[in-house]
Amino acid sequence: MEYHNPVLLKESVDGLNIKPDGVYVDVTFGGGGHSREILSRLGEQGKLFAFDQDTDALQNKIDDPRFTLINENFRFLKRFLRFYGVKKVDGILGDFGVSSHQFNEAERGFSTRFKAKLDMRMDQDSSLSAYQVINEYDEEQLKNLFYQYADLKNAPKLARIIVTERKNKPIENSEDLNELLKPNLFKGKENKILAQIYQAIRIEVNQEIEVLKEFLLQTEEIVEKNGRISLISYHSLEDRLVKRYIRSGLFEGEPEKDFYGNISVPFKKVGGLIVPSKQEISENNRARSAKLRIAKKL
Repeated sequence: MEYHNPVLLKESVDGLNIKPDGVYVDVTFGGGGHSREILSRLGEQGKLFAFDQDTDALQNKIDDPRFTLINENFRFLKRFLRFYGVKKVDGILGDFGVSSHQFNEAERGFSTRFKAKLDMRMDQDSSLSAYQVINEYDEEQLKNLFYQYADLKNAPKLARIIVTERKNKPIENSEDLNELLKPNLFKGKENKILAQIYQAIRIEVNQEIEVLKEFLLQTEEIVEKNGRISLISYHSLEDRLVKRYIRSGLFEGEPEKDFYGNISVPFKKVGGLIVPSKQEISENNRARSAKLRIAKKL
């Protein structure tokens, strides 16, 4: 099994409109597929920096003098680029999905398929795990989590079941959680809803929404004029944030207009929404929900 099969590989790298001597960043290195494609289009003077907080990804480091892999969360993009003397870049690529490796490593706890400890940490040194979320969050916190990140109408019931069960004994692993919740899910849709529940827990454990917001706000300062951002999202919460930021530079509300009714925004979208082809989805089922948006710095 490959570490990760990169999604929308050609389309996302095409979107960067790469200059051979440019400086680029892949903020979600993973298996290195997107990074290798970027390097293939760079000349000798080009530079690529990549971020990944998962120590497992370090085994995929690329031996190339133009390449630097930074073992950190991309929410610290500006801080670590400046450490390497970089204040501006020509493009940033982000693929915000969970890697195939993380899903397929049972002990990481990302998948509903395996009996595994409740973990789901992308940064394995992080203090908050899925175990803490399930066993220590109060009923209101769990309800809001399932509402906000999984859009589950029966979120109050699920939260109450978890809180009631853990009074008897801790919910230790994914099998415990699955067996507890499955009888209370819509018949025939149990696995789909469980996947939504796991997604919600994973988003909370890794602070994915806050991380994405922090990252996007830094792109305005870091990307050169006419530089590009090429961003792949996998669920509606992420895609909505990316779409709104590209459109207005904000996550909610509308930008202020000047005296003449004009607005000032940091980016302008390039083309429309790009989704995987039927062929790519047939070859890589995890690509089915991917959405790529490209924008140019104004």
